[in-house]
Amino acid sequence: MSYLCNIIINNPTFGSNLEVNMEVNMLRPWFRALTARLGAKASKKAVSSDKGMTFPLLLLFLFCLPMAGSQASVVSAQDITNPVWPHNWPDPTVWLGEDGRYHCLATNPTRSIVSDDLFHWEVSNVAPIDIASWGKMQALAQRFWAPDVATVAGKRNLYLTLYNSAEDSSIGVLQEYAPGQFQYVGIITSSRQTGIHDTIDPEVVTDPKTGKVWLFFGSVGGIHRVELEKDGLSLKEGAKYEHVAGLKVQDCPDRSKVFEGSYLHRRNGYWYLFVSSGFFGDYTYRLRVGRAKKLTDDFLDRDGRPMKEGYATTVLYSDEADRFYGPGHCGEIFVGKDGNEYIFYHCHVQGSRRKGSRPLFIDRIQWDKEGWPYVEGGKPQPYPKGEGEASPQPSPKGEGEKASPQPSPVGEGEGPREGESK
Repeated sequence: MSYLCNIIINNPTFGSNLEVNMEVNMLRPWFRALTARLGAKASKKAVSSDKGMTFPLLLLFLFCLPMAGSQASVVSAQDITNPVWPHNWPDPTVWLGEDGRYHCLATNPTRSIVSDDLFHWEVSNVAPIDIASWGKMQALAQRFWAPDVATVAGKRNLYLTLYNSAEDSSIGVLQEYAPGQFQYVGIITSSRQTGIHDTIDPEVVTDPKTGKVWLFFGSVGGIHRVELEKDGLSLKEGAKYEHVAGLKVQDCPDRSKVFEGSYLHRRNGYWYLFVSSGFFGDYTYRLRVGRAKKLTDDFLDRDGRPMKEGYATTVLYSDEADRFYGPGHCGEIFVGKDGNEYIFYHCHVQGSRRKGSRPLFIDRIQWDKEGWPYVEGGKPQPYPKGEGEASPQPSPKGEGEKASPQPSPVGEGEGPREGESK
């Protein structure tokens, strides 16, 4: 019986099918517990009990087997398939915990998922936010978007969008009090105070050279930067808001130069600012990037054009007929056990049973000779661990392209954003 349990626990092909992944992943923790229990029983009575349980558990095992069969026949144990978490998981943030496992939160962070290897995920048994904190936040807002987990001054903070409207949106902060669990601290900034519409999508980084802590945020009102106190829990006294990237939505209704979902990555002397443009509910949404030597410098695209004017270099895009469409709002970049770098993001899947759902994707990210990031083929890959180096594939529509002004369906767990029907 222990042998059967270990097959289900360790075989990555189980649950790789899009429609059944949740069910199989939910079973894995149960089988882990059962395996430990069986391993601890050494008496004849325990062995006898194990045998007695074999038949019903074997039936359960056989029930799970067909669900994975279609994938197991074509996907080797070394491969992974996108989406790596097939249920609605927009705006992901990922961190490596002290337990050696990767933890991931998304919009509406009522639960978290965990992984041992970046590629195979299961629901955590730990609630990321306590009930009292939810009560405090729900007294202020109706929706909770785009978490960002960052370590500041040796402590892990969770930054979160508290949203009522573009004119009434704010960024709150929670702090970790136990592994993977956070308590509400307070509001850092809000659109009511600054007049910046869509004070959403926080990204917090500490500059290792200066020790300064910076908050990047924004969407339809432009992406802005402001300095925080050393603990990352409040604005630095006298801090000024500076426009960093993207146009305001009234100046670009098709959103091709309106950016959101900031993520900063430091590599080889550059800070890379990843953003997303277009409508988050359709194929015009795409992942783009610019870079600067310093966090306080102007971020530029590959051609040297400023991001604050709406320019950025495309990393991931999609076309209207693609099965995977609207890739964007990336999470962190990690180095896998194979030595390759991987980036997390959300993406739609054509034909999904839940309209508007944006599952969790991961793709291998590579860097060209000039130090610019790219994903092989330029589009979401069904098999992110493809072998070999490929030349970067630019978007056929070029940089600064115009996206078709199409209405965006409201994603699960999100309300309409400015510029969309209320």
